Amino acid sequence: MTQAPPKPQRPAADTAKKVRIVIWILIAAVVATGAIWFAVFAAPKPAPAPVVAPADGGQLVRDDSHRITAPVTEKAQLVEFLDFECEACRAANPLVEQLKKEYGDRITFVHRYFPLPGHRNSGTSALAVEAAAQQGKYEQMVAVMFETQAKWGEKQDSQAAVFRGYAQDLGLDMARYDADIADEKTKERIRKDVSDGTALGVAGTPTFFLDGKKLALNTEEQFRQLLDDAAK
Repeated sequence: MTQAPPKPQRPAADTAKKVRIVIWILIAAVVATGAIWFAVFAAPKPAPAPVVAPADGGQLVRDDSHRITAPVTEKAQLVEFLDFECEACRAANPLVEQLKKEYGDRITFVHRYFPLPGHRNSGTSALAVEAAAQQGKYEQMVAVMFETQAKWGEKQDSQAAVFRGYAQDLGLDMARYDADIADEKTKERIRKDVSDGTALGVAGTPTFFLDGKKLALNTEEQFRQLLDDAAK
């Protein structure tokens, strides 16, 4: 029997196919990068459950709000409503920290809690941070939460024990920490922030207010320009 001749090779077609695959991979990487930026500045995660607004209609900053900077001469206030389990908040945090260094001598940076109901441990993490704040370790605990978010975020079981371990690592008085975690005043402190934020139109995190105006951010350059203008 006469054997059929072998099929001719098509190196050009194979090469074209490989090129198309590489192009799609690059496009996917660009889209993913854009999605991260969009998540930080333009598309905060929605809060599915409404919270009743306070009788005063919501205050942007209260006497007990956490002021991260204390400029001698304040030119403006930047208020951030944040959720420690929110990936967009974690992604934005390095930039916010850098802006704090650059503008902290003129702008008061303020944090408000806004744990989203869709995150199983956002409220628990806020409690842990507030309990640490009662012992003067607010910023340290915030830093730990964002640094370790990938380890505990999006888990469906309570991470309270994990957060207690962070408190121990920070050298907190653990008897006082446990008491503050259980104290209704600590929980009310967080509920007050959420209630204020909801009354002010906060629907996701991170949400920024500059001198009382809610910002719609698209780029880092835009953010910096707004702070530049406010700090003059």
